[in-house]
Amino acid sequence: MLVVGVDLGGIEVKAGLVDSEKGIVKKYISKTEVSQGKEKVVKNICKAIEEVSKGYSFEAIGIGSPGSIDRDSGIIRFSPNFPEWNDFDLGKKISEVFNKKVYIENDANAFTLGEWYFDKAKGCQNFITLTLGTGVGSGVVSNGTFITGATGIGPELGHFPIVPDGRKCGCENNGCVESHCSSKSVANIAKEMICKYPESDILKLAGDIESIESLHVFKAAEKGDFLAKDIIERTTEVLARAIGGFIHVFNPELIVIGGGMSKAGDALFVPLRNKVLKYVMPSFRNTYKIEQSTLVENAGILGAASAAFFGMKGE
Repeated sequence: MLVVGVDLGGIEVKAGLVDSEKGIVKKYISKTEVSQGKEKVVKNICKAIEEVSKGYSFEAIGIGSPGSIDRDSGIIRFSPNFPEWNDFDLGKKISEVFNKKVYIENDANAFTLGEWYFDKAKGCQNFITLTLGTGVGSGVVSNGTFITGATGIGPELGHFPIVPDGRKCGCENNGCVESHCSSKSVANIAKEMICKYPESDILKLAGDIESIESLHVFKAAEKGDFLAKDIIERTTEVLARAIGGFIHVFNPELIVIGGGMSKAGDALFVPLRNKVLKYVMPSFRNTYKIEQSTLVENAGILGAASAAFFGMKGE
């Protein structure tokens, strides 16, 4: 079965023709052009779908978008990347052009479905996903049920307050997992502290303060840099506490971590796995695994396509 998956970002529209068994058959990438208005963005989405599906027959369209999504109606209630899109009926507009069913899903939930259909969580009935990017996205499957909550906008594990009186979060709360463990927060912490440690390898790798990214911190830590090692120590400590709590709540067999910061590999996962052991009860030890997603750059497309596969399966 073929569907089109669309990874809708603030900068790029990534579309893929996806086979339910083989994965991505064909890809097309274009600019989103948010500043040109929502009708222009819709045209760009349609153009991407047309290009990627030329010469093929497909069953449905899945779209992964940041923000709060009304999954049943295909309406984007709110999206930080698209300020004009409050209660925007994107699903209807795309469906009218292609005469296909359109399934729209929050990008973090779409990532979860992509893991379930194509990656480490394939066949799992109990697992959690976390995406460590600009924010911290999350998804949960429990006893084979994809959990989205009463209004379809859950779960938001990234906004679990974990550090008392901690860093201010974009959600206006303090001490959320996201405000301490996202790739953006790690970079911001490094930028704030670099003035005290101007000889840090973080700055040497980045070139200048404004260019610092989380992966510069991890690379500097591998060189033995004191500041980088301290930041990673604090970050993994907070993330381990949070994951320990999630394990107690959901009793997952697997926690899959993706997003840009997951590319740090063992520099992130080795200390994280060791620290989580401190925060789980003995009865929960050896009941779970913490794994790195392998979907990488294709996560958005495969997640969006999986939203379509999941939606069709439920009808």
